[in-house]
Amino acid sequence: MINHNPQTIYGTTIVAVRRENHVVMAGDGQVTLGSQIMKGKARKIRKIGGGKVLAGFAGATADAFALLERLESRLDQYPNQLARACVEMAKDWRTDRYLRRLEAMMIVADNQKTFVLSGNGDVIEPDDDVVAIGSGGGFALAAAKGMMSVLDDGFDVLDVAQKSLAIAAELCIYTNNQIVTESVS
Repeated sequence: MINHNPQTIYGTTIVAVRRENHVVMAGDGQVTLGSQIMKGKARKIRKIGGGKVLAGFAGATADAFALLERLESRLDQYPNQLARACVEMAKDWRTDRYLRRLEAMMIVADNQKTFVLSGNGDVIEPDDDVVAIGSGGGFALAAAKGMMSVLDDGFDVLDVAQKSLAIAAELCIYTNNQIVTESVS
């Protein structure tokens, strides 16, 4: 769980939607400091691992970047092994005194698997093809699951990701409608 410190800069909502070997990740652009919006067009999703892995983060932005760098180094060490890289990073997260204090979460995905990396150093593989984190994560998750349940096999995961984040932006004060998306297949 992330405890909001009013002096820490936070990034907010990320959603990932998968359809077979195609995954789309969407993130809003809002970054807050306490009750103030510090930036409206932040980019919270990155392609890493030679462009084969998506990583999106929520929580304290400096902490998220530290974790992103650590994950990238683990992917360099274990290329094309996302699960192993995530587990090794989680071990670091739990045992390193510096990393244990970080306040961030990440969703990482390649064309085969999606994982949530929690602030406790957990690696969670979601049961469904949709996962979301951040302050508006619950709203985005509910919206995406609802859309996925009524769409036929020809639906576009990009639309689901964007629309679910737009719904979250209408409901969560820490989420805006400046949506950035990335995908891997």
